[in-house]
Amino acid sequence: MRTGPDEDQWERIQRPVRARGWAGRLPGGGRSGAGRRPVRARADAGREWRHSLRTQLTKVTLCLLLIGVVVATGVSLLAMQHYLLQRVDQELMAGREAILGTGLTQAEIESFQEMSTLLEHVAGAGKSSSLLPVPNTVLVALDPELRPTRFARHPPTGRQLELAAAVKDPAGLAARKKVIGVEVGGADYRVVGARLPDDSLLIFASDVESLKDATRRALKVDAAAGAVLLALLALGTMMSTRHLVRPLEHMVETASAIAEGDLTRRVPPGQHPVGELEQLRTALNAMLHQVESAFETRERSAAQLRQFVADASHELRTPLSAIRGYLQLYERGMLEAPGDRTRALSRMHTEADRMAKLVEELLMLARLDQRPELRFGPVDLGQLARDAAGDLSAQQPLRPVTTTVEPVGGGGGGAVVLGDELSLRQLVGNLLANVRVHTPGDAAVRVAAGPGPDGTVRLLVADEGPGLAPEDAERIFDRFFRAGTGGPGSGLGMSIVRAVAEVHGGSVRIRTAPGEGLTVTVTLPAAAGAGAA
Repeated sequence: MRTGPDEDQWERIQRPVRARGWAGRLPGGGRSGAGRRPVRARADAGREWRHSLRTQLTKVTLCLLLIGVVVATGVSLLAMQHYLLQRVDQELMAGREAILGTGLTQAEIESFQEMSTLLEHVAGAGKSSSLLPVPNTVLVALDPELRPTRFARHPPTGRQLELAAAVKDPAGLAARKKVIGVEVGGADYRVVGARLPDDSLLIFASDVESLKDATRRALKVDAAAGAVLLALLALGTMMSTRHLVRPLEHMVETASAIAEGDLTRRVPPGQHPVGELEQLRTALNAMLHQVESAFETRERSAAQLRQFVADASHELRTPLSAIRGYLQLYERGMLEAPGDRTRALSRMHTEADRMAKLVEELLMLARLDQRPELRFGPVDLGQLARDAAGDLSAQQPLRPVTTTVEPVGGGGGGAVVLGDELSLRQLVGNLLANVRVHTPGDAAVRVAAGPGPDGTVRLLVADEGPGLAPEDAERIFDRFFRAGTGGPGSGLGMSIVRAVAEVHGGSVRIRTAPGEGLTVTVTLPAAAGAGAA
């Protein structure tokens, strides 16, 4: 039962799974759980949606687009305003230069028409006139003392007086040939001055409020277009991210199925894979394969350990039962005859020796499984083969034994390996003991040791015994396995042979068939510089 933080974490994993109809296959995801807490389920779904990857991606995209729209709109409006103001300034300067270029005095200009009042009325009516350099232009005349004066036989209007008052230095403005901005009655004007030959001044002022209105209208249009664009982008992002994050949903489904115990599940490939997600899918599938392999290895090791313990218990139970039986006979006084006691004592010694040998072999296998630090040194595997073959001939004089060993220092470099001598002697002894125990006493055996290909040394033990069936050959290296109906020995000899070979970086290979004998080939790395020994 999950409690505390683990329960919350499991709930976070389960929510998207239940939302997509996978709840029936997940622990705690049945309908009964959803029916018990509908309000919480809806709240969790809403919270999950707010914190989902799709929502986060949409928020980030919209925020970035909003910033881009604001920046682009601001820059475009500033550029437009700057362009329009620059155009107004250029037209004001062009009108100033045109009047100065005529060389007329104020009196001469007044003789053409009553321009100031006419232009005031035209500008107030919101119409443009070709007499003005720019629409909405106001012309103010100043006498040499810089006071507003009559122009075109009309006195200055209120706006003209306000413009004259707003310009602090009309003479300097006319001398600088520069357009400045002033504010009159809450309205902005662009102003330029000109000095006439009679030392009087003319001030040209153009109202730019219309430009501000145009800017405001453009801002509204841009805001509306930006809002529509944001809405369309939000919709498009939600739809596109739904397709993009679908592989992640498959990963959640696969992980949930594996959490149930289905270790064979894998993340399926997408129709249009994204590079990063495809890499994640491949890495996750590889990890799941490793997890499945490790789990299977652990289960197989556990099964082998259980079988090993059962076999070891069975092998130890037989001698212990025999010893216990003889002791019970002795305690009950059933071994009164000296011959019976001697025979019972001999049998107990035999079973104790068998049990001690079995324990020693088990300890050796356990030590080899732990990859011990053995005392490695140059070992002449050919000499070990000769010694073991001699022992076999002494034990079974009628058995034909052929030994072929290349001497050290020969043309092929001999059969010198780098290893632990005691372990290698045990390996060779077990191979010949297997021949002695499981083949007839007159079956020939051949022992050969010499250099192999690619810097290796090979030890070959071949007999002409009955051989093994294919199903027995597959299990020959299993611990406590004995072919046929069993027989003498503990069934650990060939297991020790393989363990010793693997500890020394070598391998063991067999070739056998019923009626064709058994050939065992052990391949070990040769000692460096063996050829020069």
